[in-house]
This record gives sequence, C-alpha cells and structure tokens, in this order.
Amino acid sequence: MAGWEQVLTDLVSTRGAALKRYAYLLCGNSSDAEDLVQDALVRAFTRPRRDAIDNPEQYVRKAVLNLYLDRVRRRGVWQRVMPFAVAPDRIEDDSPAVDARHDLRAALLALTPRQRACVVLYYHVDLPIPEIALQLGCAAGTVKRYLHDGRRRLAGLLDDDTREDDCAVR
Repeated sequence: MAGWEQVLTDLVSTRGAALKRYAYLLCGNSSDAEDLVQDALVRAFTRPRRDAIDNPEQYVRKAVLNLYLDRVRRRGVWQRVMPFAVAPDRIEDDSPAVDARHDLRAALLALTPRQRACVVLYYHVDLPIPEIALQLGCAAGTVKRYLHDGRRRLAGLLDDDTREDDCAVR
C-alpha cells in the first residue's frame, strides 16, 4: 500500500467515528454528516500533494468545516431562488417528552451556521479562540461575538438558568 493509502486507512479506522460526530454537530443530520466526512476524505486524499499532509485529521476536519459552510451558502441561495420547492430545514416539535439530546440538536440547528461552527469548535473540539478564528478566516473578536450570541441563544432555547457572568467566553 502507498503511504497515503495507509494514512487514509488508519485515519478512517481510528478517527472515523470522531470525524462523523464532528460533522453531525455541524449539520445536525447523520446521513449529511457521513456525506461531509466522505467528501472531505475524497477532497483531502485525491489531491496531487496528498503525501505532504502533516496532520491528516486536522486537515480533514478543516475540509469538513469548509464543505459544511459551502453547502449552507449554496442552500441559502437555492432557498431564495426557489422558496416554494424547498422544504423547511426543521419542523418544530412541541412534544413535552423530548429528551435532552433532541433539545440540544434542535437548539444547535437554530443557530446561524457561523455561530454553530464556533460553538462546536470551541466546546466540542476544544479549540482556542485564535485557532477558531484561523479556521474560519475571521478575527478573534468576531469568534467571541459568535460564541457569545450562540451561547445566549442556546441558553434561551434550552431554558438554561446560568448566571450572566457564566456567559462570558474564556
């Protein structure tokens, strides 16, 4: 097996589930998450300089994030062009017996794509703010604003009774 093939095999066997969870937190759908990871792997390992990837997992995570943001942009354009042909992204569920996982998923889907990306990268992937800013190609202050707005929105959606000083971003 060529070097890149072994790297790909090792990455998928050891970190494939983690990559799918990461993609799921971004898009909120299991099949879309699988598609994102698959497309990111194809993008990473079919390029000419695939042997020069220093950290394959980080490279694939970045590709997943970029693909997710691209799809959100394209879907937004499509929804503006064909508003009657596109189904709504989510259906509200007023059932009082909804479990915490469903509530969190629904709350994450209610965030803007950039807020969701910042929240996932900060709280799930545990990246520092400067690294998130680098990943998203924006300023650290912008990331802080997305995190602040996202946490505040999540707190409201999840009926979180955290104190005001707990809402400050590190």
